[in-house]
Amino acid sequence: MSKGLFDLTGKVALITGGNGGIGLGFAKGIAKQGGSIAIWARNAEKNAAAKAELEAAGAAKVITYQVDVSSEANIIEGYKQLMADFGRLDCVFANSGGAPGFNSVFDMPTEKWHEFLDVALHGAFFTLREGARIMVERAKAGEPGGSLVACGSLSLFKGLAGKQNYSASKAAIAAVIRCMAVEFGEFGIRANVVAPGLIMTPMMGGDDRIAAMAEMMGPQQPLKRVGYPEDFEGIGAYLCSDASSFLTGETITIDGGAMVK
Repeated sequence: MSKGLFDLTGKVALITGGNGGIGLGFAKGIAKQGGSIAIWARNAEKNAAAKAELEAAGAAKVITYQVDVSSEANIIEGYKQLMADFGRLDCVFANSGGAPGFNSVFDMPTEKWHEFLDVALHGAFFTLREGARIMVERAKAGEPGGSLVACGSLSLFKGLAGKQNYSASKAAIAAVIRCMAVEFGEFGIRANVVAPGLIMTPMMGGDDRIAAMAEMMGPQQPLKRVGYPEDFEGIGAYLCSDASSFLTGETITIDGGAMVK
């Protein structure tokens, strides 16, 4: 277990959607530095597998919860249980989302627009807001600090046909993060966005499709490969640790250089 710059001993991080993909990448980076982890996700089987993996990676404590982040009430209750179990909260990764699922805006049923935003925007907002509430209370009691992180995407910078629901949620939550960086800075709480590029997660499809996409798209990237969830371990540990204590209001691209090409 590390006792250096990124040591997370004694810190507690919540990762929504942390039982797979990029969310599990964030969580594993925290686990490797000795932090404690709460995961909110709905699939009990995936939760159990993630818990075992994170404990094996070095997490001090891992508890998974079946919390539906599309519900403000579930989020509030989820935090009550988290605080009862862990006693503190140092970092929140609002990571839950989903695949956009459409190639044209004309194919997108109205209910799917609202359904997506319920999780990726409203759920992320309530998760960050209630996490910040806990951190502010702790700061007022004499212990400032904390880290709020939203998972964005390169759609913050580029248009994507048929992905208006996805892009709108990412752009909006990035604006929320900037506002939180300003509002909560006096409490030592920082707020940032991580914007992934092309990342091979189960959301992309089965193993064969992922391998084909990696072979086709990888050579087009400056680093000559696509990304994987493990590429988010480092940024997860960094943003949770005190090493990032002077970084706030920023959008960090983890994209293999795609945005500079």
